[in-house]
Amino acid sequence: MAITPDQVHWFSDTFANVVRNVERVIIGKNEAIRLAVTCLVAEGHLLLEDYPGTGKTTLARALAQSVEGSSSRIQFTPDLLPSDVTGVTIYDQKTGQFEFHQGPIFASVVLADEINRASPKTQSALLEVMEENRVTVDGKSYSVGQPFMVIATQNPIEQAGTYRLPEAQLDRFLMKTTLGYPDREATLRILSTGGTRPRSASLPAVITSQAVAEMSQLASSVHIEPSVLDYVARLVEATRETEDVQLGVSVRGALALVRTSRVWAASQGRHFVVPDDIKMLAVPCLAHRIIIDAESEFNGITQVDVMSRVIASVQPPTERASA
Repeated sequence: MAITPDQVHWFSDTFANVVRNVERVIIGKNEAIRLAVTCLVAEGHLLLEDYPGTGKTTLARALAQSVEGSSSRIQFTPDLLPSDVTGVTIYDQKTGQFEFHQGPIFASVVLADEINRASPKTQSALLEVMEENRVTVDGKSYSVGQPFMVIATQNPIEQAGTYRLPEAQLDRFLMKTTLGYPDREATLRILSTGGTRPRSASLPAVITSQAVAEMSQLASSVHIEPSVLDYVARLVEATRETEDVQLGVSVRGALALVRTSRVWAASQGRHFVVPDDIKMLAVPCLAHRIIIDAESEFNGITQVDVMSRVIASVQPPTERASA
């Protein structure tokens, strides 16, 4: 069933309310916040490659509180074990039974701080839960509930003692973006608060977790023209054929772009996706899925460079495809 005008209006208003609420504690980063909320509604996960002190933890906490959910923070270190993330089964001598003690992954919004500092074995503990919203411990599965979102961070400066995320794990992040440092005007607004501690702890909820689930369901009803789908397919194919690329975007990446474009369109008050939505989201949704060949990477070519080149070379549709 197609989404109705009233439903689109409710969706865009609710989306804007969440964004405004988060902006009370993350100042001057409207686009990054909109991308984060889009990722949450699209039931995906976000990778932030950013410098220390840019508000990553505050963003995760503010998102969780805005949707009446819980938040947790996992500091990834080389000695972190998979059970430190998922939880562990412990034998209770009083009852004579094994009891499962939940790990920090059981939260609405989970901040995986400096995820590339943990060993690949610990990183892989996130693969199942990011894909299926559940963890399996000692042969038994446990659901983490809804909504569920992982916000993982990487430090782009210091790479000593880190483990590069494998392609299979990068592909499970719906988006990759950055908060970055605020401009001078935003910095002055932050400093005018007197340097107090983040106010996200007292941030009120503006919607319920159930409303997030309803928004996700409504977004799946947003219409996408066949010509726009063809545009997505041509973009993805171009990443596989362009120079400097060892491995292009997978079908999972194309599906991610379609999913997020539906949410983005509804947040703009539209019941249909336009090519500009695809162009807007192509870099955050697709760039991190591209693997640059070694020589090009050594010469300073980045994934964003390649994706920007692809967007410029692939012409968007100007009319509807014939039925």
